[in-house]
Amino acid sequence: MSTDFPAVMPTYARAEVGFERGEGPYLWGTDGKRYLDFACGIAVTGLGHAHPHLVAQVGAQMHKVWHTSNIFPIPQQQRLAERLVAATFADTVFFANSGAEANECGIKLVRKYHAHHGNPQRYRIITFEGAFHGRTLATLAAGGQQKYLEGFGPRVEGFDQVPFGDHKALEAAIGPETAGILIEPIQGEGGIRPVPTQCLKGVRELCDRHGLLLFFDEIQTGMGRSGKLFAHEWSGVSPDVMSVAKALGNGFPVGACLATAKAAAGMTAGTHGSTYGGNPLAMSAGNAVLDVMLAPGFLENVERIAGHLKQQLAGLVSRNPDMFEDARGSGLLLGLKCKGPNQDMILAVRKQGLLTAGAGDNVMRILAPLIVTAEHVSEAVEKIDAACADLRANAAAARKAG
Repeated sequence: MSTDFPAVMPTYARAEVGFERGEGPYLWGTDGKRYLDFACGIAVTGLGHAHPHLVAQVGAQMHKVWHTSNIFPIPQQQRLAERLVAATFADTVFFANSGAEANECGIKLVRKYHAHHGNPQRYRIITFEGAFHGRTLATLAAGGQQKYLEGFGPRVEGFDQVPFGDHKALEAAIGPETAGILIEPIQGEGGIRPVPTQCLKGVRELCDRHGLLLFFDEIQTGMGRSGKLFAHEWSGVSPDVMSVAKALGNGFPVGACLATAKAAAGMTAGTHGSTYGGNPLAMSAGNAVLDVMLAPGFLENVERIAGHLKQQLAGLVSRNPDMFEDARGSGLLLGLKCKGPNQDMILAVRKQGLLTAGAGDNVMRILAPLIVTAEHVSEAVEKIDAACADLRANAAAARKAG
């Protein structure tokens, strides 16, 4: 056994601080400090930490049954599926353990749909530059980002990337082997880039005209983060397939692939499966999350606080034009495009006690939990202002020393 190689595989550049406990929008670090969590485990803990309803529901299930198998009926799974169907465009749901697995199911479903209708040659899926769909070999190929593909051999065949927002390129990419189009209503990893309603409607029209399935990746954008349960609802455009994960379990690993009955017609017994997917513990977490998010007034409050936060971020940009180019995003999926390296700003705000995350296009991602108040927003903005002042002072000191 090697003594100089870390026991945990070093696939992450981890921060120095870890966390011992959390409550609401706060985490308490191993360094003794309290942090306002506007990273949410990358848009996962939408209801904050140690939410009492989730603790009670998952805790109760832990004293009953943790796991059986999908060869047996799972009542909690049936209930969550019925609730998701009632709240969305979908007729049916497959449960997995992660967003990548939900996307894998969706990719298989899109391909199977055409094979089921006698067209197995239609297997290619069009995706968009800057997208992120997961870390499996197929979802890496779907995202198409070279930095994630490097060193893993030939990419999985069957994905065609087109430039973000280029409708002509999208239409030109459709061919006799095209099966569907996979798109995030708001690119998260790609730099907090919302897809305009007109574009989503155009994508829907292309799918209808060419007999393609429209597949929305709502892993990061879904579960209330936009102010509606799912971000595509703002456009009035419905997909045929949708992947969900992250905040569906509020930190308990769970993913889901939702589809219309027409799209899922080929997914019969034996075509797909998961050992852990949809087990009673995960389903108790998902049902508890829906209990909170579907309560009257919850999503309306998310919409209100999101508008307030975005307004405050715009003020930050105005006060700190040397630090930020713009505030962007929708709902509580927001970001600040930095003028200096975004990692410098992320570290600076962390020193002030605020947790954020990085994104493409040099953006600092701001993913507040859906339970935040105006007071939490003010606290976050003060910390970002203080971080800007520190970065300025450090830069001035460096110039003086140089």
